[in-house]
Amino acid sequence: MSTVADAPASTTPAEPPVVGTPTEPRWVRPTFWVLLAATAVTYLWNLGASGYANSFYAAAVQAGTQSWKAWLFGALDAPGLITVDKPPASMWVMALSGRIFGFSSWSMLVPQALMGVASVALVYALCRRWSGPRTALAAAALLAFMPVAALMFKFNNPDAMLVLCMVAAAYVTVRAVDAAGTRAGTWWLVAAGALVGLGFLTKQLQVMLVVPGLALVYAVVAPTTLRRRIGDLLAAGVAIVVSAGWYVALVELWPASDRPYIGGSTDNSLLELALGYNGLGRITGQEGNRPGGGMMPGGMPGGMPGGMPGGMPPGGGFGGAGGGGFGGSPSPWRLLTAEFAGNASWLLPAGIVLLVAGLWSTRRAPRTDRPRGLLLLGGAWMVVHAVVFSAMSGTIHDYYTVALAPGVAITAAAGASILWRARAQVAARIVLAVVVVGTAGWSAVVLTQATSMPWLRWVVVAAGVLGAVGLLLPRATSRRAGAVVVTVLALVGTVGASTAYAAVTAVTPHQGPIVSAGPNSGSGFPGGGMRRDGARPAGGMRGGPEGEQASPQLVALLQGAGTRWAAATTGAMSQATIQLSAGVPVMALGGFTGSDPAPTLAQFQEYVATGQVRYYLAGGGPGAFPTPGGAGSGATAGRAGDRGAGRGTSGEIATWVTTHFTKTDVGGRTVYDLSRPLA
Repeated sequence: MSTVADAPASTTPAEPPVVGTPTEPRWVRPTFWVLLAATAVTYLWNLGASGYANSFYAAAVQAGTQSWKAWLFGALDAPGLITVDKPPASMWVMALSGRIFGFSSWSMLVPQALMGVASVALVYALCRRWSGPRTALAAAALLAFMPVAALMFKFNNPDAMLVLCMVAAAYVTVRAVDAAGTRAGTWWLVAAGALVGLGFLTKQLQVMLVVPGLALVYAVVAPTTLRRRIGDLLAAGVAIVVSAGWYVALVELWPASDRPYIGGSTDNSLLELALGYNGLGRITGQEGNRPGGGMMPGGMPGGMPGGMPGGMPPGGGFGGAGGGGFGGSPSPWRLLTAEFAGNASWLLPAGIVLLVAGLWSTRRAPRTDRPRGLLLLGGAWMVVHAVVFSAMSGTIHDYYTVALAPGVAITAAAGASILWRARAQVAARIVLAVVVVGTAGWSAVVLTQATSMPWLRWVVVAAGVLGAVGLLLPRATSRRAGAVVVTVLALVGTVGASTAYAAVTAVTPHQGPIVSAGPNSGSGFPGGGMRRDGARPAGGMRGGPEGEQASPQLVALLQGAGTRWAAATTGAMSQATIQLSAGVPVMALGGFTGSDPAPTLAQFQEYVATGQVRYYLAGGGPGAFPTPGGAGSGATAGRAGDRGAGRGTSGEIATWVTTHFTKTDVGGRTVYDLSRPLA
């Protein structure tokens, strides 16, 4: 196989406009806008059904609408006791939306959905420049209608902004390659570095997984001297350090006594958090991460006793490594097991085959060949993420694969485009046919997890087989009508199942710290959480349970507290749902798991003595998985670590309060009035 003549020019940049040029077919521009509109409808439809989604981050967004200091640091409460365990960039956006439109689930989640629409548009724009509108539309659609994208672009975790930063960095890298050798090219690459730095302020070191692909593409494809390429890449590296480092320096230089404790860190340091729990700890299983992906206390690996719902083996699925906790044990097959497969791995095997075949097909192309450059970009993105996710011994959740999704989409579209242009050759048709029938078969395997639409497997397999047969017949693709029929059959066979479950995911409310997409979209925990009106959502909610709900009596009590913090409780998930219900600051003792050393017992005693906190709410606890009646206990959402649940300063505080203050029952919750010491 070889690169064919109708491929885009390999050494000259594409036309600058994003959505179309006069020389393109007339259907291109309206098709792009229809795709973008469909994406927006998918991500915005019924958005409020998920309520506050992950209440852990929702509490920080709420606090950011009440206090600029809480906004700056990403604190869980307006007075600023402790932060979430991630940098605050994504919460900056959501909180600013809340300040403009008023805090609600909609004002919080709409920016996430719009980030998804922007990500899809940027994937289209970067692919169009280097491989034409057909490839661009395919890549954009593959990303838009991947189940994990339909989940995370309707959710308030930092992953939506992380993906947008990654895709934007890839787009401006493509622009840098097209302008390489000029001052504009250097500045485009510096802008890519700045966007990576913004991604660091969103989810720390995870954004660095896209950097090898960006650097590889510029080093290989940029039409300028090696010396200039190296210099530009060094400038981009400096931009990463500056755009991320300013905030790290601000936090480290700010007096620790005058800012929130950095949640998740061992020494109140954002840099330690980045390198430890959110960095190497994710790879090694140390620094508060449990080996095997986060084994929960009590021996519940990745869910409830008995493994995955529906009889799936713990941590596994069809042939997966089992028993490792959240995400199972490290394995080359991790991304093809259980929920991982249903989130973003539908096209992963096809992407690997198309990457190899596409690189072989373009092996004689010039160094600056743009279609091959696009394949390198998507392929490096996909491979680096897949390898790291498969090797991680620390906490990993299947929704992390939303960061893998753009790489898979770009690789699949770029590789298929290269082979389709070479379809006159037998080898190209054979590879395409194998990819189509293989992907249809893999989709059918993933669909064995499904409890609905049992007919979909047979439709996908039948379409895949017919599409593969059509690809093997030269006459079937030599004419326009035949090519259209074969293409439709191939698309149904390869992406019909994932698109269907993206739609199912998009209309299903999701709440809690652990959420999943696709056919097996439960977490193994019973539903929980609340809508912004305080009620539980209608059926179909997926995800781990939130903290206990605040009763009307408890809400009234807290709203009348009149102190800096209305109350304190152990663990952020318990704190978050109570704070969201009452609308007044609640102190999260020990942060997310209750194990962070903030506040100390002495600090808490000072807060009580000076009248800054009124009530202590018993229960709560690590991860806030409560027992009926509000007594908190149980497991953490995959991050108790060696610092442990119910230990440390939050345990000391609980012991001190229960032995020194009067307790009462308020709406089924044990409350200690810190203004009424025992006689």
